[in-house]
Amino acid sequence: MSKGFFITFEGNEGCGKSTQVELLARRLRALGHRVRVLREPGGTAIGEEIRHTLKHSKNNHAMTAEAELLLMNASRAQLVREIIRPAVADGEIVLCDRFYDSTTAYQGYGRQLDLEMVKSVIDVAVGDTRPNLTLLLTVPQEISEFRRAVRQSTLPFMRDRMEEADRKFFERVAKGYEAIVTAEPNRIRALDGSASTETVCEKIWEIVQPALPKVGRW
Repeated sequence: MSKGFFITFEGNEGCGKSTQVELLARRLRALGHRVRVLREPGGTAIGEEIRHTLKHSKNNHAMTAEAELLLMNASRAQLVREIIRPAVADGEIVLCDRFYDSTTAYQGYGRQLDLEMVKSVIDVAVGDTRPNLTLLLTVPQEISEFRRAVRQSTLPFMRDRMEEADRKFFERVAKGYEAIVTAEPNRIRALDGSASTETVCEKIWEIVQPALPKVGRW
């Protein structure tokens, strides 16, 4: 079977990427592709435990930026070896809600860790597994803040430690994503996440359709 294809979705909080992951998966499956949908951190039994520790645990308030970086990439290392590599090798299209660009933006720029150190840790976690295509959705800061507030109001018993950061943190994250897309314009395609869901969906398809090889079909 021919090799598959690996697409990652990135963006700031409330950009709508998780919705777009599901819409793209549905569209690809309707065309006969075999699609695997994943999320980070998480995606494996080990990764989901790490996700809880990073985001939702009542005992994670004292977590340092360095511990956060290592835990993120521990989850990623497991996901790459347990699921992503085998799925792509078997001809599947893998859609992942966040991948290592998030670490560069959030832990590198947001937490202000040394970027070379961040890159070194990422390299250990992913090896030569890199996305074929990355879709970066962004929304203005005020829209992101509004959508985060709405989301938190609907999940009163599930705090998200990452979303508790201040505005300056998220401004640094946004600058990080700007630097990332500038550095790799061939892999990363930026989209306006503040447009309607339908408009963003069609823009994504305009990018994805010509990039896909004929893979993952029975």
